Amino acid sequence: MKLARPDLRHPSIVLAGCSALIEGDGDDAGLVGALRARGLHARWLAWDDPDTETADLVILRATWDYTERLSDFLAWTRRVPNLLNPPDVVAWNSDKRYLVDLAAAGVPTVPSRFFAPGETVEVPAGEVVVKPAVGAGSVGAQRFDDEASAREHAAGLHAAGRTVLVQPYDPRIEAGETALVFLGGEQSHAFTKGPLLPAPGSAAALDESGTFAEEALTPADPDFELWDVGYAALRAAADRLGGSASDFLYARVDVIGDRTDPHLLELELVEPSLGWRQLDDEDRGLRQREFALAVESALDRLGLGPLSHRRP
Repeated sequence: MKLARPDLRHPSIVLAGCSALIEGDGDDAGLVGALRARGLHARWLAWDDPDTETADLVILRATWDYTERLSDFLAWTRRVPNLLNPPDVVAWNSDKRYLVDLAAAGVPTVPSRFFAPGETVEVPAGEVVVKPAVGAGSVGAQRFDDEASAREHAAGLHAAGRTVLVQPYDPRIEAGETALVFLGGEQSHAFTKGPLLPAPGSAAALDESGTFAEEALTPADPDFELWDVGYAALRAAADRLGGSASDFLYARVDVIGDRTDPHLLELELVEPSLGWRQLDDEDRGLRQREFALAVESALDRLGLGPLSHRRP
């Protein structure tokens, strides 16, 4: 008996996590099934598992320890045959100095100043946030209402070889951040992230793995003005990287403020949580199907689609 369509390509796909949480925190639990429904087979591996380098496509999803091994991680992104989001995107977005690029492109962005090790850290008057320029999950980020404590925290980051990011604390964040999720460069869904940082001088509580700060999430239906900020950020990032916003398999744009004066806090293109669990079952199924379709489009773009090696 002959197999049906024996000449179809079945690319091997890896969803990449980290050794502490290989399959992430459970939010992405439906992705394997959503991909399988499109005839795509994927499995989870820690990013530093050698088998990732033999996969046709690796999708970054929960690589939350990369900030502690950045040089190893960036080198690995260039060894993987095909990576989403791509290595150039990861290298640019893994350092929050990308905020300077977005602000220069006209994206309304929370004011940010950066100080490399050896540079004198300038702390503005009022309450501030001090955090490492390379960081994820709010690890190493703290609020301060006195200059001496802020400088002491910055000195500790400098001693560890970290570039320091200083931002004025915007009280609007008490209402939470609006996380705007884009798939294939298009609006998908949104959710609200409750305030992460505790009172000045205290560090955020981390989950058991120690890879990210615990956070409270709720569904959201943002006004179009917030989505406009998200689209502007994606366009600016794509222009900076010489591509198109549709090249981003996924993106999350974190915005503070309401429709009257929204400002971008972060653009997440490396390994953001996408808030699937904030959607009801029907909507989650539809949105995860969009994710799978975006993966299909990427495979075709990379020459890895199901018909890419069929005989004439």
